[in-house]
Amino acid sequence: MNILKGQNLFDVSGKVVLITGAATGLGEGYAHIFAESGCKVACADIQFEKVCQTAEDICAQGLEAKAFEVDVTSQKSIRKMAAEILETYGRIDVLVNNAGVEHIEPFTDVSEEHYDFITSVNLKGVFFVAQEIAKIMRKQGGGKIINIGSLGSYIGLAESSVYCTTKGGVIQMSKTMSIELGPDNIQVNCVAPGYFITPMTQSFYDDAEHRAWIESRIPLHNWGTVKDLAGPMLFLASDASNYVTGATIKVDGGWLAS
Repeated sequence: MNILKGQNLFDVSGKVVLITGAATGLGEGYAHIFAESGCKVACADIQFEKVCQTAEDICAQGLEAKAFEVDVTSQKSIRKMAAEILETYGRIDVLVNNAGVEHIEPFTDVSEEHYDFITSVNLKGVFFVAQEIAKIMRKQGGGKIINIGSLGSYIGLAESSVYCTTKGGVIQMSKTMSIELGPDNIQVNCVAPGYFITPMTQSFYDDAEHRAWIESRIPLHNWGTVKDLAGPMLFLASDASNYVTGATIKVDGGWLAS
């Protein structure tokens, strides 16, 4: 029996990968992961100067990346970004739907402005970026969509009521997308990171008491690094996951198991 027939199912080299929210944090890390794996990376963010730096850092290593400006809360901006990527690379094989925001505050203090901003980026943005890119993938015969969830997709976190609401919605949205897009050979999955040191979580890490509480809840007793996300991301972007859709991979050091 020769099941693999010499294939490397995890090979993603040559794929065009779009990453939203690629200016900083885990999005920047994802951009480096895919570039180092031989992909052509479209780095997109509303912070254009910063996302240009991400692309420049990748190109400085002799790898391929280009920066694109996008406001994921605007369909006009999303369509413009998609058109520019197609003009540059001719296709989009993988979408990492990563752009997200948070505003830490008590539930009773949440303003309509903050509610609208977080939901516009974390739900509306994820929805309409996926919608636009799915249309492209349908025409080209398939693709991979990786939406980014969170611990907050599964548990409530104090002073993160809107964020948790949106991240729970991302998981349900992904399930529905996977059902509708399956016939088009588009697999839709989620990755739900636990605690990683990013601009969004830096304040938790810097608070010694809060940091100790977090680490006490993680069976592996340490925060994750971008490298810990490389395996799951590459799996979901590769042929190795062709029969996996509507699923979520939790990368949390065991937090949700404890």
